Amino acid sequence: MSFFSFELDPSLAADPVFDLHKHGKMSISPTVSLASRDDLSLAYTPGVARVCEAIAEDPALYPDYTWTANTVAVITDGSAVLGLGNIGPKAAMPVMEGKAILFKQFGGVDSIPICLDTQDVEGIIAVVKALAPSFGGINLEDISAPRCFEIEQRLDAELDIPVFHDDQHGTAVVTLAALRNAAKLLGRQFADLRIVISGAGAAGVAITQTLIAAGVQGANVIVCDSRGIIHADREGLSGKKAELAATTNISGRTGGIAEALIGADVLIGVSGGAIEESALAGMAPGGIIFALANPTPEVHPTIAHKYAAIVATGRSDFPNQINNVLAFPGIFRGALDSRSTTITDAMKVAAADAIAEIVADDLRAEAIVPSPLDPRVAPAVAAAVAAAAMKDGVARREVPSAPTAPAAATQAASAPTH
Repeated sequence: MSFFSFELDPSLAADPVFDLHKHGKMSISPTVSLASRDDLSLAYTPGVARVCEAIAEDPALYPDYTWTANTVAVITDGSAVLGLGNIGPKAAMPVMEGKAILFKQFGGVDSIPICLDTQDVEGIIAVVKALAPSFGGINLEDISAPRCFEIEQRLDAELDIPVFHDDQHGTAVVTLAALRNAAKLLGRQFADLRIVISGAGAAGVAITQTLIAAGVQGANVIVCDSRGIIHADREGLSGKKAELAATTNISGRTGGIAEALIGADVLIGVSGGAIEESALAGMAPGGIIFALANPTPEVHPTIAHKYAAIVATGRSDFPNQINNVLAFPGIFRGALDSRSTTITDAMKVAAADAIAEIVADDLRAEAIVPSPLDPRVAPAVAAAVAAAAMKDGVARREVPSAPTAPAAATQAASAPTH
């Protein structure tokens, strides 16, 4: 029996979602012709041996004569998939395939989904390090906190290619872009915004760190988790939460989300937990609410609009979708093109500023970020990231200036030059 000759459950046969996913959403195809004996001799033996010998003699040739200069591994352990939780590696594969085709469509980046059948920190690190020579970058995906922090930090320190946990930094970059434009539209000073972040997991921690790196005063940021406000005197804090307690909420406010929101200009929800309307009433008038839990926002937009001038969600059926696809394809495009060894805070901030600038001339309360389908985004982000990499000294080659928007859109939709 053929692998693909199984009978589909009749209840799924007419479902367009299952129809689209049948046999997966991606494939691998050659970039060279194999139509003749000469083609075979060049692409494989004996010709390929000459390339192997050259790389063995000079490893610096490796990215120029293999796919690694344009290929990213999308790696998960299936422990925190979307809002589905710890569903394991096999059930995670459709999401990883989806991530891979977004990389290709919007950034021209090839990527391979890899779902690991281990949730052991040491095991994951060992496997990724062993796989790393096959790729130009590592995109970690849907790995639960707090393990994701250690995994990313150690891999970033031990590998000489970019390592990026998108659940943390992709969300943070797009949130920063949206908040920059929201503040501009409302005539607020970005650095002085009083911000409450509901959720201290991967996204909440990264958003806090990125906003502070971009100029927000840590003293004006309050982070809440399921136990309430994180503050320096709270017992039992360790790891990232202890770091948050040391760098935010300098006034030492205590209590729950309602107490945190008193006088706040901004609420950023990345927790998945519902926030009562009564808590929103304490916010400063005419503020900003980003309710980013997906598919169910912490605050429904119709309620949020009663207390905020600008509202964003993580959903595509409401205005101002905070969608990671605005960030990660261009970030990796710029990192790969510049042969960066890492992705720095300055590169992330540069990516956010590039996203914000796309709609800077047409800012509206319902359009503070570009559409995920806007062809200008990935090329602009890539150029900004590559320039920041050069400035930070982590690039191994200089990247020419960004192409014009129409040319960039065509380039991003096709296989790039290695």
